[in-house]
Amino acid sequence: MNRRAIGIFDSGLGGLTILKTLCKVLPREKYIYFGDTANTPYGSKSKQAVTRFSLAIARFLESQQVKLIVVACNTASALALTELQKQISVPVIGVIKPGAVKALQTTRNGKVAIIATEATTQSKAYPKELLRLHKNLTITQQACPLFVPLIEEGWIHPQAGEHIIADYLRSVQESGADTIILGCTHYPVIKNKIANCLGPKVCLVDSAEVLAEEVQALLANSHQLNTKGRGTLKIYASDDPLRFKRLAKNILGRPLKQVYLKKLN
Repeated sequence: MNRRAIGIFDSGLGGLTILKTLCKVLPREKYIYFGDTANTPYGSKSKQAVTRFSLAIARFLESQQVKLIVVACNTASALALTELQKQISVPVIGVIKPGAVKALQTTRNGKVAIIATEATTQSKAYPKELLRLHKNLTITQQACPLFVPLIEEGWIHPQAGEHIIADYLRSVQESGADTIILGCTHYPVIKNKIANCLGPKVCLVDSAEVLAEEVQALLANSHQLNTKGRGTLKIYASDDPLRFKRLAKNILGRPLKQVYLKKLN
């Protein structure tokens, strides 16, 4: 069982930030990544649609004999995780809980803000998890619907990008939050720009590191850690694998040998 791969999926490229951290923490593991580029972005879609896409991907990963599935997408974690955990035979974990735990450990004034897609903010998944962990928090949410398409297209350039970021983050600054959850796995790509806008007194929470620790603990407790050999990576996209391959290099920091096309049923 420990020689089986870890399955990871996202609506597109954003989950590569999770993959990059996992490869660093668990370099001997095998990974299968699925980017649903045919249906991205998930953030503006209904719960029914996101759940349908997520189940189709999870079933494909399940057919590849993975030992664990990481939902490296905040929207899918918020809207589809419960159904995935009911219907999929291997453990399925998402990014909401690790991000909330890290934010609670980080905040000094009890004020936390979440920037995310429209679907994630509307689901209130982060506020529910944060308040479950600690009832006396002040929570602000801000949907940033333009971030994902702009990041995917590589359009966040200095001048236009800074204006868009500043406009979205105005309410976050006004809230007085000292801790901001990057509630979309695409957002670490522009983490420095967000940090420059908010200033040095605000801490940004990227759930990738906490999630990697959770994956490591889960596999260790079930005696499924791969401690021998070299890690491997196989990547699938549901549309335009050549474009995915070209853009993925900007996130992973290295070129990909191949991206396979796998259309969803």
